[in-house]
Amino acid sequence: MPIEVAASETLPRKILDLAQRDPGRPALRYKVQGHYLDIPWKLMAGEIRRYAAALLAFDLKPGERVAIMAPNSPRWVYADLGIMAAQGVTVPLYQTEGLENLLHILRDSGSRVLILASLVTAGELVAHLGELPKLEQVVLLEGRLEHPRFTEVSEFLARAHDSHHKKLQKTLARGQASDIATLVYTSGTTGPPKGVILTHDNILGAIRAAATAFDIGPGDVCLSFLPLSHVFERIDGYYLMLCQRAIIAYAESIDTVPLNLGEACPMLVIGVPRLFEKMYARIMEQVMSGSWLKKQVFFGALKIGRAFAETRQRNAEPSPWLRYSMALAHKAVFVRLRERLGGRMRFFVSGGAPLMGNVAEFFLAAGIPIYEGYGLTETAAGIAVNTAEQLRLGTVGKVLPGTRVRIAEDGEILLRGPSIFQGYWKNPEATAEALQDGWLKTGDIGELDRDGFLSITDRKKDLIVTAGGKKIAPQNLENRFKSDRLFSNALIYGDGKPYLTALLVPNFEILESFARQNKIDFLNHCDLVTHPHILEMVREHVDALQAGLPSFSRIKRFILISRDFSSEGNEVTPTLKLKRHIIARNFHRILEGIYLAEDQGIHDSGFCIVGEPDAQPPNKVP
Repeated sequence: MPIEVAASETLPRKILDLAQRDPGRPALRYKVQGHYLDIPWKLMAGEIRRYAAALLAFDLKPGERVAIMAPNSPRWVYADLGIMAAQGVTVPLYQTEGLENLLHILRDSGSRVLILASLVTAGELVAHLGELPKLEQVVLLEGRLEHPRFTEVSEFLARAHDSHHKKLQKTLARGQASDIATLVYTSGTTGPPKGVILTHDNILGAIRAAATAFDIGPGDVCLSFLPLSHVFERIDGYYLMLCQRAIIAYAESIDTVPLNLGEACPMLVIGVPRLFEKMYARIMEQVMSGSWLKKQVFFGALKIGRAFAETRQRNAEPSPWLRYSMALAHKAVFVRLRERLGGRMRFFVSGGAPLMGNVAEFFLAAGIPIYEGYGLTETAAGIAVNTAEQLRLGTVGKVLPGTRVRIAEDGEILLRGPSIFQGYWKNPEATAEALQDGWLKTGDIGELDRDGFLSITDRKKDLIVTAGGKKIAPQNLENRFKSDRLFSNALIYGDGKPYLTALLVPNFEILESFARQNKIDFLNHCDLVTHPHILEMVREHVDALQAGLPSFSRIKRFILISRDFSSEGNEVTPTLKLKRHIIARNFHRILEGIYLAEDQGIHDSGFCIVGEPDAQPPNKVP
């Protein structure tokens, strides 16, 4: 469904204009005291104006930065669009952001105001205010802190008077499509976060393109739980939904998503591969723990579902027998999955990292497709996506209207189009490196097939070059391991080394079951990952998964670790992408040690993590 946007439009003007068309319709849905409540467009628009007027009362000047550090909620929307309505620039911060990154972003952006939800973070900031001379005001969404630079949100909003609301009308009218709307800081997977400059034009260009791919309208409900500080959720799960007048329902937290799916009954959800992988793993665990008959029914239904989905992908018409079989499969198996998801789910959209093929195949067979797409912070979210009409598993779909793609000689994806960012904030060197001759160098390696479907091979900076000069894309091999039920996560290591090694995170439920069946005593996960019989079993799986691969692209040794990579250790981004350089640093001695141990006859090993992983020698088992 196309979006009508004037050439000189700004995002807040567009949203506030839409609010006048049907002011009583629900715009947002938020859980209060155990029940979801609707927030109509009229109320949302009024709150946006209140936040904007309060910022004008604070004498916010056009182009000045205001940061938001809060969980997903209607107040995030009020603050964000209020900042833009006052001609300010929104600087979103992850709610889980560490103090070091928080201080860096506040300093780098020069934010005058911080809208903050956490009193704990507020307390930590007090000791560092001297490092933030431009930060004049911290607005607390929750609680109170006795300090002249901190104020409660109610007091902040009360500063606005009629004169500020009148000024707001003029300020809104002066806004230009070329104005900076937001600085979105990169997740820092390869270094310090950089501020990506996005204009209103960039954002509205991305929304226009996304609206051509999906039929989303006033009857739809989208469940929001990815952080709004992430450009994927912000553009496609927030701005796009409002522009299409769909309802946004907020999950209480990432942990309550299964519960909230059943309560909010959404038609679509935007997520990252790790979410879908966990859903798939949980379903498979429940199936494998069931009776022989239940397994037969499930896998029989899955086989029928895959045949049905494959027929549809070929644009062929399923036979009457296949249609009948699919109806039985749906009734026997897939309807239960749909019920868990609220009963009305039409599709998922996945981005941020590669989606494993077996996960995509499963949900497609179940009649709830995951449309995988591709984009960057620098492209204001998605520039390519699979759709119901054009779907090819294993690719990120076709490039959306308005964007041009080119594959460089070394395989790097180059892009240009209306949603491409303006540069990095106060970083001309990085801007010049990323934007060359009007093309964005994405840093991703990929290819286009004859039908125009784009595939991503890996991150250019993530490519491993062994001591023998062989180039290996680690994500391909990592996904091969994660596709097996035995493994929860994996990181491949070996740049400049004679062969590849890996950190493997096992599925501990399977290890515990194996230990009980084989009468292996254990007290904790450390006992499991260091037991010789378990390491032998894991080695058999590793060899089977690598069968047929060239020798240089196989891992020769592995380290089984007793916990997953975590946000607490700064090892994953808020959207659960691996921070490879951080993990390699945290596990440096352990990874390097496995090469040094070659002469000692030590091969695969287990490592028990207690506290910081690099704070102790590895616990190895020959």
